[in-house]
Amino acid sequence: MAEVLDQARSLIEKRLKELDDERKRLERALAEMKGTKRGPGRPRGSSSGRRRSSATGTKRRRRRRGGTRAEQALKHVVENPGIRASEIATKLNIKPNYVYRVMSELSDLAPGLAMASRTVGSPQIRVRGTVGGNLGSPSPAGDAHPVLLAVGAVVEVQSAARGTRTIPVADFFTGVKTSALEDDELISAVLLPPATGPQQFAKVGTRNAMVIAVTSFGLALHPEQGRVGAAIGSAAPTPLCAVEAQDYAAGELTDLWASHGELPAGVAARFGELVAAAARPIDDVRGTAAYRRHALSVLARRSLAWAWSER
Repeated sequence: MAEVLDQARSLIEKRLKELDDERKRLERALAEMKGTKRGPGRPRGSSSGRRRSSATGTKRRRRRRGGTRAEQALKHVVENPGIRASEIATKLNIKPNYVYRVMSELSDLAPGLAMASRTVGSPQIRVRGTVGGNLGSPSPAGDAHPVLLAVGAVVEVQSAARGTRTIPVADFFTGVKTSALEDDELISAVLLPPATGPQQFAKVGTRNAMVIAVTSFGLALHPEQGRVGAAIGSAAPTPLCAVEAQDYAAGELTDLWASHGELPAGVAARFGELVAAAARPIDDVRGTAAYRRHALSVLARRSLAWAWSER
């Protein structure tokens, strides 16, 4: 028994050291990017600033001027195109990692990304995770990647030595789990345009939640430009755009953007076929290449029909 306890203690101490090393690395990275040392933050469980009713012990809510924080955040985004999550946090006087709590109403500005984000892991993972983190480990199965490709997002990266540069997300993925990010760079922002038309995200997994995608698909309609964005995840060495499918759909819909006519018969089916043809899947433990192609054709066909019905 003593040996078992000693072994368990040793494993725990080893893991604690690894976590402490990781914390120090992150703090050094943040210090290099911001140019200042990080000070201690207020403990999450602190009672500072909280007031409770002495009679009931319940929190006393105050009416906030200017609407709820979600409404204030939405107003900032509408009035300041390109505003960052960190800037919203500053304006609302909240911690940057609390922004997720007030941004539910922003899903109208990035509906595809909102859909994809809701499929990531568990609620705990979604609270701690970020789009930048999803990109930083550029897995072909990353849930945010197809949507970012479909909307034409741009990745902003920073280096302490060389400053800031931007990378179109289509150029960000360079190979299997590799990216254009240099060794001394960190992702500082992901810039995406507000939606001008319907967007969709769909994925297939081995179960309904907390699952790596067997394959996934992102779609964005851009009526003002007469353009369709369509991108594939988990069915090629990297996430990629289905270029032929995009061009086909845009051509078929040319005369329908203004008239809001019905989606022509057969267009969605052919669109699905072209999306499947753009994939370069493999057989693995989660699914066969043939299954991935079939699933993609179904996801693409349905997504186009759903999006067109929302226009």
